[in-house]
Amino acid sequence: MPERAPDAVVIGAGPNGLAAAIRVAQTGRSVIVLEAEETIGGGTRSANLTLPGFIHDVCSAVHPLAVGSFFFRTLPLARYGLEFIHPEIPLAHPLDGTAVELTRSVEETSAGLGADASAYLRVMRPLVRNADFLMRQFFAPLRLTPAMAVRAPLLARFGLMAIRSAVGLGNAIFKEAPTRALLAGLAAHSIQPLKNLSTGGYGLMLGVTAHAYGWPVARGGSQKIADALVGELQSLGGRVLTGRRVGSMADLPPARAYLFDVTPRHGHRGRRASAELSESAQPVSIRAWRLQAGLGA
Repeated sequence: MPERAPDAVVIGAGPNGLAAAIRVAQTGRSVIVLEAEETIGGGTRSANLTLPGFIHDVCSAVHPLAVGSFFFRTLPLARYGLEFIHPEIPLAHPLDGTAVELTRSVEETSAGLGADASAYLRVMRPLVRNADFLMRQFFAPLRLTPAMAVRAPLLARFGLMAIRSAVGLGNAIFKEAPTRALLAGLAAHSIQPLKNLSTGGYGLMLGVTAHAYGWPVARGGSQKIADALVGELQSLGGRVLTGRRVGSMADLPPARAYLFDVTPRHGHRGRRASAELSESAQPVSIRAWRLQAGLGA
């Protein structure tokens, strides 16, 4: 008897693809994840790259957005061996002969910033107090909600700062080089020149996550995050198939829906697949897409 077609196929077994597959499976629908590589994880892979017994994270190593994710918090990932380790000091920026530290406490961090202490408190304290709300907006599509209306002043203030470049924002609100360096180090995770607009927002959000949630690592390597997600997916009846590179629609099994957890650039390289989709389903600007900022600590 032929195998029944799944309700959904997810292409890409990174944390986003696996999370999407879990959400589909939670509704009682069948789902398969196809991964081009022989190992799952995307940016959360670990491997033995040097001496025996030493595990190295291939891409991301520190995961404030994992512990800040509301969806991840609903999943029993500890059941599958996932444990986050929090350092006493989430991060430090080395300088000539000294360093500037960011601790979990906004007040303790500001106390080490000299003349910028009050400015740091003024900027970060309201953001950290509203970290859960801000993270919900960060992870969600842009839409107006009653909660946003209530916090309109906070969002307006944050938006006016976040749209600025890291260089412009740092020069505008801080007086001393160490504090500006701290913001610059955070903003560098945008993988853009720090004079670009919105890089200040990356610095602010990563600073907020460090204070509110910490900057933890996964015990045993970042691969443990992907492994735990797969464990939960399999418990719901989902499956993951590795070594299944998708170059055209012919490479996909029949399904009611397809979810592509790939970048637009990768999707564009696989134009044979997109060319076989209906014209209405194709992004009209795919040819003009330029790879923009991404968060991967």
